This record gives sequence, C-alpha cells and structure tokens, in this order.
Amino acid sequence: MSSVSDIFVHDGAVGSSPKFDAKVRLISDGPSAVLKLSNVLWETPTRAVSHDSCPLTVYAATSISEAVGDAVGLGDQGSNGFIAADVERSSLILCGKAFADINGTKEALAALSGPVISARGGLPLAARLLVSGDSVILLFAPENAIQNCADLLVSADAGVVLSPQGVAPLFQTKKSSGDNLYKMPSAVILATSDSSGSIPSVAKLSPGQAAYQFLAGYQNGEFVPAYAKGPSCIDALDLAKALLSKLKEHQIPTFLVNIGEGGKSVTGKDLLKLVGSAKVAPFELKGGDLQGKYNAFLSGN
Repeated sequence: MSSVSDIFVHDGAVGSSPKFDAKVRLISDGPSAVLKLSNVLWETPTRAVSHDSCPLTVYAATSISEAVGDAVGLGDQGSNGFIAADVERSSLILCGKAFADINGTKEALAALSGPVISARGGLPLAARLLVSGDSVILLFAPENAIQNCADLLVSADAGVVLSPQGVAPLFQTKKSSGDNLYKMPSAVILATSDSSGSIPSVAKLSPGQAAYQFLAGYQNGEFVPAYAKGPSCIDALDLAKALLSKLKEHQIPTFLVNIGEGGKSVTGKDLLKLVGSAKVAPFELKGGDLQGKYNAFLSGN
C-alpha cells in the first residue's frame, strides 16, 4: 500500500455505545473497500480514533500481486484474497477481494474488538436482540432458529455488547437509527436443540444454570461454547462467568427453549409470550445420558 499514490481513510467503531466500543481506523488503497466497510462500522466523533488508547487498524489492500498468496503459504487459495489478523497489534489485513466478504470481516472484527470492549467494562456476546415495543430480549440461538424471528430482530448478525448502560449491536444494520443503545434486557433466552427428550420444551434457569448452558451451547450432540461460531480472543469460561455476574446483578430472568423437540419452529412472538408467562417450570433434565455428555465436554475443555 505504501507504493500507491492515493490512500483512503475512514474512522468508525465496533459497538454503538461510545463508552464501551472499540474504535477502528480503516486504511485502504481503494474507495470501494472504504465504502463497503463504512456501512458496517458505527459512526464515531471526529478524531476519536486518534485520541483512543487502543484503536483497531484495518488495512484493506485491494490490489495484490499473484505472488502474495504463495508468500503467505496459501497458494491458489489466496488468489482472490484473504483475511489475516494480528491480535497483539490489534490490526486486521484484508487482501484482494476479501473486503467484499462482509461476514468474514465482521467475524474477524468481533474477535479483535472483544478484548478492547471487555477491558472497558462491556461484555461482547454472540447474541441477537429481539425488540418489540418496550421489551428487549437477549437471544442466544443457532442460525436455523432465528429465521422465524426476523421481524423482531434488530439485526440478523450475532453480536452485541452488554454493559451497565444497556445492550447494543456490534455492527450497523439496515434498521440502525440513532445510537442504537437499548435498555438492559428484560429477559435472556438460550435456544438449545435436543431430540432425545432429555431437555424440556421450555424451562426457567437459575443464573448458575444459565451460565452452564451458555458455556456448553448444546446443540443436538454438539457443543458450541458461548454460542460463538467464529473465532474469539476471550475464553468461553471467562464469558460465562461475566454473564453469570450480569444476570445476578441485574436480576435478569433466563429461559431455556428446546427448538429440537418435535421439529417445531419458534417465532419471535412465541418467545415474547414465553417471557410474559408465569407458568414456566424450573429446569430439570428428564433423564438419559445428556448430563454425562455435558460433564465430559466441560471437563475435557
């Protein structure tokens, strides 16, 4: 990039809460990358990145030689571009057409920004927000479970920051307006998938049970720690402990919903009704060997 005559710069942030965000400076050799990524990052005040103590830097080099893929050991796989992150230097490199891979770029930015947001008192989580009227619900769910909730989702992206000020999306969305900082969630819902009959269709969790289910992220025989499908720079156990603390501090009720029972589909409106119901029983395993699977997974990790 140092060899090109024109450099394009854009400042933004991951997270819409100024006190609990991660400032980002994007430097590119082409305007197309800046335009693409400026629609992902939140706006930030002028010179906020320059005055920030630990900003992230994104280098988007849209023009790369054919030899670059070989130099980094990717060969033909790197011909269309690649994403590389340097955690220690808080930097992200997008080569070739990689800037067009918005989902991959978001995952990398979420991973890099996690430690910064955490150090500032925020809790970065792979969750989504369900908002209807005055109700704000923090939803942890696999991709196939959110399709029927699209009308109430703030964003289809899994990524929020939970802080003392409330909860905010990591990235801009088409529904973005204002600063997009929402109040503290009125409930937390963890969606699991189990067809063995061991997990009830709906159950209320204690804070400790919620942290346990969050840490395991059980989905029909597989475990997805912290419900995070992408890379993370924060240990899942540390996230579970921090979530436990938030649930206790703010007395947020938590529910476990088994989306794998009977092949049913759960809508956003169903989840809102669930939060308002007073008839949800406390969580209790119905038997089977699921407890053993949980214990084996957690002890092995």
